Amino acid sequence: MAGQGGVENRRWDHVVPPECQASPKIQKLNASLQWEEAKEPLHDGIDTRAVEGVGPGIPFAHTLLQRNPKSEIIGLVPCAISATRILQWQKGQLLYNQLLTRAQAAARSGTIHALLWYQGESDTDTVPNAQAYKRRLQRFINDIRADLHLPNLLIIVVALASGVGPGFEIVRQTQLNLNLQNIRVVDAKGLGLKSDHLHLSTASQVILGKKLADAFLYHP
Repeated sequence: MAGQGGVENRRWDHVVPPECQASPKIQKLNASLQWEEAKEPLHDGIDTRAVEGVGPGIPFAHTLLQRNPKSEIIGLVPCAISATRILQWQKGQLLYNQLLTRAQAAARSGTIHALLWYQGESDTDTVPNAQAYKRRLQRFINDIRADLHLPNLLIIVVALASGVGPGFEIVRQTQLNLNLQNIRVVDAKGLGLKSDHLHLSTASQVILGKKLADAFLYHP
C-alpha cells in the first residue's frame, strides 16, 4: 500500500503522473499527526524502511473527487510499512498500535469511511505462513473495527498481484474469499510489475487507485 512506483535500485525517479498531483482538497495525516497537503510519495515520513515512490492512495482520492466534485476535503491516513507480515499487524504489536493511534487522531477532525488494505506478499514465503493468513487477517479486521468502535467499517482488500514464495495462491484465495461483512475486494493480478517482479509499476499504481475508488463507490 505504501507504493514503490518509479523506484529502481533504491532510487525514486520523481515522475508524478497527473492522477498523482497534489491538490488542496487531498490532505494527508503526517508523521506528527498533523494534516498537510498530500503529495507523492504519500508514505514519506511514515514508512521509513524503504525508498517510497508512487502508490495508489492519491489516485484513489483524485478519482473520488472527479466522481463528486462538490467534495470539500479527502483525508488520507497513510499507515503502511513495506515488507511486513500479517503477524506484525496483530493487536498489541507496534504497527497495529501505530495504525490505531493515527486513525483515532484522524477521527478527531473527520469521519473514517474505509480502510484500504494491500499487504501479504511476505506471507507467501511458506505454505504454513500462507495457511495462517486467513485467521490472522480476520482477527486484524475484527480487532481494528472493535477498537475504532466502527463494527461495520468498510474494508477494501487488494488481492495480491505477486508474491515471494509457494504460498502466493493460498494468500490470494484468502483475500478473494473473506467471509466477513462489508468487505470489498480489488484484484491486482495482471497489473504491470516493475523489474523486481514484485512491486507495481507507476502506471499500475494509478490503475489500482482508480479500482479502489470504484470499490469504495460501489452500491449493490
